[in-house]
Amino acid sequence: MTKEQPKWYQSWFDTPYYHILYKNRDYHEAELFLKKLVRYLNLDNEDSILDLACGKGRHSIFLNSLGYQVTGLDLSQNSIQQAQTHASNSLHFEVHDMRDLYATQFEIVLNLFTSFGYFDNDTDNYRVIQTIKSSLKPNGIGVLDFMNSPLVIENLIPQNFYEDEQIQFELNRNFKEGFVSKDIEVTDGNQTYHFQEKVRAYTFQDFETMLSKAGLHLLDCFGNYKLEPFNVDTSERLILIFMTND
Repeated sequence: MTKEQPKWYQSWFDTPYYHILYKNRDYHEAELFLKKLVRYLNLDNEDSILDLACGKGRHSIFLNSLGYQVTGLDLSQNSIQQAQTHASNSLHFEVHDMRDLYATQFEIVLNLFTSFGYFDNDTDNYRVIQTIKSSLKPNGIGVLDFMNSPLVIENLIPQNFYEDEQIQFELNRNFKEGFVSKDIEVTDGNQTYHFQEKVRAYTFQDFETMLSKAGLHLLDCFGNYKLEPFNVDTSERLILIFMTND
């Protein structure tokens, strides 16, 4: 029997190279976004938040520092192991596949920074929407932060190179068969490794259809981390705010 190869998200997120490549992400911008978001949502300190696909937990940790009860879930065992060093009575982390329903419900469920569309078929990606819904308390609110796919495709940079910590990255991007893909060649000393990122290029209309099918009501749509209105031609992000119809 041939052993099934791990999917890209099972291998890439668990490598140290992923964290080196993206270590210069704008943490300050992310924290300002989260502050704006919790103000917009008008959260109480006793409200509970689920951070679905939390990675190493940087957003969960920051939200917890603002006084909220936070649970972070991620498929990557290495990321959750690192996140758990920050765990407390009000901050929990657990290894969990976001396609699988979770037993606890929350006032708020977040899926941030394009942590959606990883799976090869639409059914698996829709299962994530179902997980979000089942994890919301009655009248709970979900937030899904995705790329603005048409703008990303239009401005795709086919190839570039990056070096950090004496490690070279060659990045090749393409849009094919409905996916935005990034092929990543890592050269570390005499060793070369190959990884990939692959995200289904869902549009606003696609999300409208999925949310409606799941029985979720779209409340608002923003186009950047300043929570300005969404414009398909110019917006950097697609940030959807929705709630249960219960």
